[in-house]
Amino acid sequence: MKKPVLVIMAAGMGSRYGGLKQIDSVDEQGHIIIDFSIFDAVRAGFEKVVFIIKKEIEKDFKEKVGDRISKIVEVEYVFQEVYKIPEKFTLPEGRQKPWGTGHAILCCKDYIDGPFAVINADDYYGREAFEKIYTALLDDSEEKANSHAMVGYVLSNTLTENGSVSRGVCQADEQDYLQEIVERTKIVKRGEGAAYLEEDGETWTDISPESIVSMNLWGFKNSIMKELETSFDKFLTEEMPGNPLKSEFFLPTVVQQLLKADKAEVKVLQSKDKWFGVTYKEDKEKVVEAIAALKAQGVYPKQLW
Repeated sequence: MKKPVLVIMAAGMGSRYGGLKQIDSVDEQGHIIIDFSIFDAVRAGFEKVVFIIKKEIEKDFKEKVGDRISKIVEVEYVFQEVYKIPEKFTLPEGRQKPWGTGHAILCCKDYIDGPFAVINADDYYGREAFEKIYTALLDDSEEKANSHAMVGYVLSNTLTENGSVSRGVCQADEQDYLQEIVERTKIVKRGEGAAYLEEDGETWTDISPESIVSMNLWGFKNSIMKELETSFDKFLTEEMPGNPLKSEFFLPTVVQQLLKADKAEVKVLQSKDKWFGVTYKEDKEKVVEAIAALKAQGVYPKQLW
């Protein structure tokens, strides 16, 4: 059995926060959020990390993150670039926006040959999440080739006071198998509740703060790569022409398509941990406070590495 690999999506790192160089440490020891995710992942059993980044941030990223992490685990880099599309397609003139999370994972297809977990670079997931996803990926038998997993969070635990967030809103059955996931790209906190912006860009719809959502912590068997290739071709053929400069190929959308076609199953591993991240500059203060509290509780040592 091949040991699960951790894939960290960092190609968009710094875009909303204000640039890679401005992603500051979150404690006195100089750690950033990725350090805590990798610390938890290594503690769970992961031994290799694949960073998905843009070529243009390679130097800064290695200096800030990669060179330090490479002393702890095996590290590999994959570049997500907008021009990386199948040869039969032409890059739309003026397209600069990345193709989305589904494309990010597809860029790794030549670098991963077994099960893997996926996380965002700037989100905190909690120790329990990595333990659960690693365990779920250990069964790499042929009969489980299309059995994937995700860690689901309570929506109210994943919102920021400082703007909107993008979440995959989930519906699961009584056995905690995913039945539906819908990507909502703008969810905001409203008092004790929440609301999301409909696709028309004008209508807000209330959503229960107890809803289970995806934070892009997935556990995939390698069979997902072939499905991503097929779906990306379909996306570029059918959806992209309608919005060539901004349309995105979302990972949750592909998962939903597979569920609908009965080509995969996804176990929802629920976490009660509270999310925090540096989606916006204003989020940093809360992150610093949260990390300090976790250290005080003994969840993390003062110095991780």
